[in-house]
Parts: sequence; C-alpha cells; structure tokens
Amino acid sequence: MARPVARRAKQVPLRTHWIVLTMLLVCLATMLLLNGYTHHMFGAAPDGAVQPSGGAAAVPRSIIKGGPVIDAGTGTPRSVAAHPRTIALTFDDGPDPVWTPKVLDLLREQGVHATFFVVGTAVAEHPALARRIVAEGHQIAIHSFTHANLTTAASWRRSVELRQSQLILAGATGVRTTLLRPPYSSEPSALTDRDWGALQQIRAAGYLSVLSSQDSEDWRRPGTEQVIANSMPRSTAGQLLLMHDAGGDRSQTIEALEKLLPRLKARGFRFATVSDAVGLPDPTHKAGLVERGRGLAVIGVMRASDAVLTIITWLLYAAGALSVLRAITTVIAARRHARMRDWTWGPPVTEPVSVIVPAYNESAGIEAAIRSLVASDHPLEVIVVDDGSTDGTADLVEALRIPGVRVIRQPNAGKPVALNTGLRAARYELIVMVDGDTVFEPDAVRKLIQPFGHPGVGAVSGNAKVGNRGGLIGRWQHIEYVIGFNLDRRLFDLAECMPTVPGAVGGFRRTALERIGGLSDVTLAEDTDLTMALCRDGWRVVYEESAVAWTEAPASLGALWRQRYRWCYGTLQAMWKHRGALIQRGSAGKFGRRGLTYLMLFQVLLPLLAPVVDVFAIYGLVFLNPVRVLSVWAGFVLLQLVMGFYAFRLDGERAGPLWTLPLQQFVYRQLMYLVVIQSVFTALAGTRLRWQRMERYGSLQAPVGPEVR
Repeated sequence: MARPVARRAKQVPLRTHWIVLTMLLVCLATMLLLNGYTHHMFGAAPDGAVQPSGGAAAVPRSIIKGGPVIDAGTGTPRSVAAHPRTIALTFDDGPDPVWTPKVLDLLREQGVHATFFVVGTAVAEHPALARRIVAEGHQIAIHSFTHANLTTAASWRRSVELRQSQLILAGATGVRTTLLRPPYSSEPSALTDRDWGALQQIRAAGYLSVLSSQDSEDWRRPGTEQVIANSMPRSTAGQLLLMHDAGGDRSQTIEALEKLLPRLKARGFRFATVSDAVGLPDPTHKAGLVERGRGLAVIGVMRASDAVLTIITWLLYAAGALSVLRAITTVIAARRHARMRDWTWGPPVTEPVSVIVPAYNESAGIEAAIRSLVASDHPLEVIVVDDGSTDGTADLVEALRIPGVRVIRQPNAGKPVALNTGLRAARYELIVMVDGDTVFEPDAVRKLIQPFGHPGVGAVSGNAKVGNRGGLIGRWQHIEYVIGFNLDRRLFDLAECMPTVPGAVGGFRRTALERIGGLSDVTLAEDTDLTMALCRDGWRVVYEESAVAWTEAPASLGALWRQRYRWCYGTLQAMWKHRGALIQRGSAGKFGRRGLTYLMLFQVLLPLLAPVVDVFAIYGLVFLNPVRVLSVWAGFVLLQLVMGFYAFRLDGERAGPLWTLPLQQFVYRQLMYLVVIQSVFTALAGTRLRWQRMERYGSLQAPVGPEVR
C-alpha cells in the first residue's frame, strides 16, 4: 500500500472534539435523567388508590382523632378542623390543560373559592394555569414535585420533592406557600407510623400537612350521582372535601360540581379556602426575587428536557425509518441483482490485462499477492510500483524472478502517484488495480473484466472478502463486508451510482482513466474519488460479485480504527469534492442524487444518530418499560440477522459467523459510529489527516483454496 508524501500530512491533535462530544453526551444524559425523574419516577395511581398499611403506635391520639390540617412539630402536635357548615373544596394533581380550566370556569360562575394542591411538574408544564388559579383568588398549595409517595420515599427524596415544588411554584406564580398535601394521604384516622414520620419531616421543612375529612372518590369514576353522594356532608360539621382536577378523565367531577355546589348552598353551607375554613392566617406569601429566578430556571431546564426528549424521539423515528428503508431497499435490489447473474455484457473479453500493485512496506504479504495474480487463468502483466518502501518490498519481488512481473521503484510520493506511474507503464487497455495485501482467486481477473464487453462500462468493482476471519474482530469485519459492503454494491449497480471501486480488487478501462486525468491525490480515499470522477464523466461503474479476492483485515481494534478513520474521512472529502453532481444532469446527476444522497443518509447521518439511540436505550431500560425496549432492540437485531442470512446466501458463505452479530452491537457498532463522528469533526475543523497505514501480518496464502471459504 502506498502512502501520500509527508508534506501533505500535517498531524494535528484532535482532542477538543472528544471533549465537546463528551460534554454533549453528559448534557444529553442529564436532560434524560431529569426527564425520567420528573415523568417516570412517581406513582401514577390516583390519591386514594394506595391504601395505608402498618401500625399507628407512634401517631398521637389527638392527631388521629383531630382535624385534617396538622402541625406535626417537635412540641405538642396540633390539628384543626373546618368550621361548622364550611366546605373547603380541594383539588389535587393539577393543573391540567383540559380539566383545570373547566373547574375554574365553574367555580367563577358559582362565586366559589377553592384550594388547589398542584404537582410541581404539572405547574412547570402549564405555568399559566397556576397563575390563573392565584389571579382568580383561589388558594394554591403543594402536592409534591412528582406526585411521589412521601411516606415510602427516602428522606433525601422528600427534601427534593418539597424544595423543587416550592421553587417551581415561586417561578410560575411569584408566590410561595406553607400548605402541603402528601400524595396518597387520606383522613387523619388512617395515619400510620410511617406516615407520621413523613409528616414530621414535612413540618421540619416548614409546612403544614393538609389531609382530607371527606373523599368524593371521583378518582374511581363511580358515576356522577355517586360522586355527589360521596361529597354530601353527613352533618353540619365542616369538611375538607377531596376532589381532582387532573389525573385522567374528570368529566364526572365537572358534572358533579355543577349539581353539588347549588345543593350545598341551599343547605346553608359556605365555601372557603383551606386556611379560611380552619381559621389560619393566609399561608401564601410573595416569593423573593432570587427564589423566583431559581424557580424560573428550574422550569426552563425542565422544559428543555422535554424538548430534548421530543427531539430525540423524532430522531429515533428517523433512525428507525432509515434502518428499515435501507434493509428493504438493499434486499430488494440484491434479489433483483441476483436474477441478473446470467447477464452477459457482450462477447467474452479475452484481451490481456495490466495489473498494477502499488506497494509501500508490503513485504509481509506481497509474495502471496503476486503469486495469486500470476496463477490467474487470464493473460496479464503485473506491475509492482514500489513507493519508497524501507522493508525490502521491491527486493523481495525481484528475487522471485517471476516472468511477466515488473518492479518500478520511485521515491515515496503517495498511492495515487504510484498508481499513475503504473498506469503510464502499462501495456494494455484494461487495468486491474490491486492492494499489496490482496490475494486473488485464479479466475478473479477473467471474471472482473467481462463487463468491459460493454463499451459504456468504465470500471468494475470486484468482490473483496476478509481472509483472516479468526476471532471476533475478524468475524465482525467479515459480516460487515458481506452485508454492509456487498449488499450496497448490488444496489449501487442497479441504480447506476456506484461510489467506490475498492482498491483491493477493481478493474478499469484505460481510456476512461486518461479522460479524467488519472488518479487524484487530493483525498485520502483515492479509490472513492476516482470512482466518483468516472461516474460524473458518464462512465458506467458495475459490480461483479463472482470476481473474488481475499484481503487482510485489521486484527486489532486500534488498527481497525486507523483504517476506518482514513476510509471515512477520505469518503467525506470525496463527497465534498463531487458535491456538484447533485445538480448536474444525465449520469452525473443520477450518481449525485442517488449515490451521494445514499452515502449522506446511511453512512454519515445514520451513524451520527447512533449515540442518541444508545443513550435513549439506557434511558428506556431505567425509566420506561424495559421489556418493550429490549423487544425493539431484539427486532432491530432480528432485522440485521435476516439481512445477514440473505447476504451470506447470495455470497455463498456459511452463516456460522452470524452468531456474533448480536455482540457486534456492543463494541463494533460503537467503534464504527465513533469513527464517523471523529471524521466529521475532523472535516469540519478543516484539519488535514495523515495517512493511517495498517499493519500487515502476511496471514493470506496463495492460491486460496475452498477451505478458506
């Protein structure tokens, strides 16, 4: 393999983008954690659905027998009840954008004031409704931050629930309150020891606990008349009536209120807020400027987390749609392509071929590559262009003394220059370009050049296969070559938009190469740049799956990273260089609108979405239904397996390595999308990347027998 000259490669450390990426992922994870806490870490059951349990030995008798407003201070606990013939209407779980406005409209019509125990997350989502509650003279109080069960919650979480609720209330309405109703609470007589411990902590934080003395049980939706019956006082004693303005369908609550309020007025009951009903000073006070600012900040962060989740959700839909679209498109195209195997491009091509092998420090594998080429069943010459090797590559080839093999030595100038040197020295019209680590099947050259029987064909891509498949890394690359590369090439062939003829095994028409000025050295993916230039010049580029060559894949994650980083960065360079094809006409426009669009969607954008998918998968396992998340993941893997089985069958490969495909999702996939991310950052930063040469092991032998398959 040749390399570009040193003057073209200025190595610049690229650490800043990893810091930026890490910060973005941390921010994303934080937003999802906040969203998960506020929306999925609280009880979804309505008040009253959770029944108290446990003993009540620690609860003072005066509290159990007392009123629903409780001061659980360290001194003598006290409680108070509503005045006779006084009803304190209380509404829990709001504000709700549908039902709270209807409740407020009805109360305004009836001239009644009530107390709304609001959930902090709901206030953050609908601050205007909270402000309306206050503006219309109702009392607003706290019902925790996330509707958490404060009795069973840890002490730290109770503190969070109280503090965040107060901040959000201050930010949304400009007021703070000392009234709090614990979710899932009921009457004082139902208090347990655990409840009492929670009430004591609530009092230590500066709050009075408000329970209820009468439950409408509207959360059960028993019917309008039953809600009315549950809400009617049994005597003239005052009541704190529990109702709901959120948490589900509250149509029965609205219907019941329309009938209940006139009936209670007719019976001589008056309506008041909780503090007025029990004779306490107004618990609502104006919040300080700092507290209000902090509250607005909390609301802003929560809204941002909701927006982030919405964006991620749509990105997930996009990623899923792209994955399914790619699977369907490639499989359909591959099936159609397979039906064309008997297609003939014209009379058999029998003319000799010039094979160019650019080589830079390829002593480990060059002998096997040369011997496989000269064992070909088609007449050819082999030109080895030694690009300033320092490991004796040229000497090794010359020492073989194989007829028909020439060695050209040149100072190190780069792979494109080496290929152009070989092109000038070639004797024949048909050119085959081969990497120095590639071993050919005996019939590969003959099959590779048959499409040149059609005068419009300018280049042919062969079928590169991974030879060193031992270990997980080798199997994963084998899977990627068969599924990712070869299925795509079948699609590109049908769509006439082939973006890359691989350097490992590619055939070219000399006339076509000379017409575009030979190979360019302005990108690191000279094979992709060359293929795109041929497409734009009007030449047809096709895929010949029967022309098989074996290549040596990286054997370590570090080597794999360097190779794919160069490939990806070079492809981005070539895409940018040939972006003009998007607006051209004819075959150039066909390549641009089909080939470049496909590359952008599936080889750039889809990998860039992969980290978001992984982060959301963790979010789903923690906060959502893990069975559903795992089912989606299993479906995605199943889709890949189906594609894999089909691709392996088309390529005549055994499906055994596919058992490693699920494992591929946890290491290999992340490595590949990190390569794309680094390549994109490198390109955006305008940094010039030096050649990343892969270490050679000489693991391939020639000729390659069936047992290697």
